[in-house]
Amino acid sequence: MFSKDQNNSENETYDVLQKSKGAANVVIGNGVKIIGQILDADTVQIDGTADVTMTTDNLMIGVNGDLKGDLTSHHVEVWGKLDGNIKVTGTLTVQEEGIVSGKLEYENLQVKLGGQITGEIHVAKKSNGKKTSKTALDNIGTDGYDNDPDPNT
Repeated sequence: MFSKDQNNSENETYDVLQKSKGAANVVIGNGVKIIGQILDADTVQIDGTADVTMTTDNLMIGVNGDLKGDLTSHHVEVWGKLDGNIKVTGTLTVQEEGIVSGKLEYENLQVKLGGQITGEIHVAKKSNGKKTSKTALDNIGTDGYDNDPDPNT
């Protein structure tokens, strides 16, 4: 029933327990609660509640998703809630109903109308191939203008 039928190619079925080749994906479904670590996952989707430490390439938090913890990811897309110590080495996208809070470091940011970000926010910039972290408000003077003599930093 679950194994591939070699004689009948029209009714192909596959072993559902067979480890697939390629990406390592994790989905935390709506109503599911998880506490702990997620290790070695390429893509993580959170539609439930999670309090985890994780490193992943891609993270998507669904509308009902609520993620708390320490995480590092290349790309993050937030439709629900994200709170914690967050490092995004690529692009952070906060959708219309997305809420991000905590200590945040990102390289690229996209916030849709209605999306919210609060907390300690740092922009990671590339400088001669090295990443540096800089608070977005570091160069703002008392006059409200950017007082950085080097516009490339």
